[in-house]
Amino acid sequence: MKKVITYGSFDLFHEGHYNLLKRAKALGDYLIVGVTTEQYDESRGKLNIVDSLDKRIENVRQTGFADEIIVEDHQGQKVEDVQKYGIDIFTVGSDWTGAFEYMKQFCEVVYLERTKNISSTQVRNQSHPITRIGVIGTGRIAERFVPEAKYVSGVIVNSAYNPNLESARQFGEKFELDVATDCLEELFDAVDAVYIASPHETHYEYTKKALENGKHVLCEKPLAFQKAQAAELFELAHKQGKILLEAIKTAYCPGFVQMMGIAKSGVIGRICDVEACFTRLTSPDLRERTDIRYGGGFTEFGSHTLLPIMKLMGTDYKEVRFDSIIDKNGIDLYTKASFVYEHGLALSKSGVGVKSEGQLLISGTNGYILAESPWWLTQYFEVRFEDPAKKERYFSKFLGQGLRYEISDFAYMIHGHQGRSYKFTQEESIAIAGVMEKFLAKREAERQKRVGYEGV
Repeated sequence: MKKVITYGSFDLFHEGHYNLLKRAKALGDYLIVGVTTEQYDESRGKLNIVDSLDKRIENVRQTGFADEIIVEDHQGQKVEDVQKYGIDIFTVGSDWTGAFEYMKQFCEVVYLERTKNISSTQVRNQSHPITRIGVIGTGRIAERFVPEAKYVSGVIVNSAYNPNLESARQFGEKFELDVATDCLEELFDAVDAVYIASPHETHYEYTKKALENGKHVLCEKPLAFQKAQAAELFELAHKQGKILLEAIKTAYCPGFVQMMGIAKSGVIGRICDVEACFTRLTSPDLRERTDIRYGGGFTEFGSHTLLPIMKLMGTDYKEVRFDSIIDKNGIDLYTKASFVYEHGLALSKSGVGVKSEGQLLISGTNGYILAESPWWLTQYFEVRFEDPAKKERYFSKFLGQGLRYEISDFAYMIHGHQGRSYKFTQEESIAIAGVMEKFLAKREAERQKRVGYEGV
């Protein structure tokens, strides 16, 4: 008798799950299905599990394909089960291709092609419908988004758009998407929500079109380069009854959220100063160094450094000053944005051609918080006091690329839960757009001045 085993959460059971079990059963004579516990799913980075373990097991049982159902609750159990049950074939969906090669030393490994075009009717018949997400823009960050989305229960990335059709098709083939198109209307017809990962200057227009077409929007930073545009987009989202989130992934990561809570708790006293630095040496050939209008250190990384400033010092600053080191083409290699508040100060440092220590320092009247580089992928920070022997250390998980946390909160809000919106508010998003607007106006004025001098 040939024994087959497969595993999964099987949350919000749908046609894709059914077909996977059917194909798994066809591989042999006896099928064992491992259903993961919510606790184990969370430990390995699977977020937003909706159905109870009992319900997920019952859904698997009702298919009639499983000869035996077991519960998976710890790391390494797959190896144990294969040996314990005398398994001949281990199988999972093709979206995990390559991830279980180590199992080949114990049995045959088969990756089953996933089901495309999952029935939207079946999806919507559930009390907690699955959200179909389309990706606008197929560059570097989009390449990281799709694999991260599979760790969030209740969402499926099924479509991609790029004005260059060949780029869209290559992306669609790589990630086995249902739709790959250069037509926005075709994308909108196939999805409930969009993730915008296109060039910075297109964010406003794509977000506006998506909202006007009744889609929820998760948009990469910066959402807009003008304060009025950002405010307009949020107003439109409210009018349409849709969720709009700016995707600064740091804002949604557990460690950063914990750090903001501790800073605001009063443990370091009144917060008087926030200093945040994010620099990366970028190739002179990349967009960050060649886009004269929208490239540069501040437009690329300033949103990250402004995030803790706005969350801790507020959006109502009295003045801001920008000092930059400018490349020969006019973009800023390194920028300091200095803020003055009524009761404090703040400093943002960002760069694409100058390297500095990337830390976050939050100074208070009783102590300070230090998060070392890369603080924007927050896993560890310290609370320190006047007495050097008094030090509190905090550790937190940061799984994968970190994008799963923002996707999780996006899905959570789409289904009517607003309890996570505090992590990055629309007021903070609008304020950051306002700072970007002031910076770009100053940089453009200086560029025009230099052009004038050179023409004399």
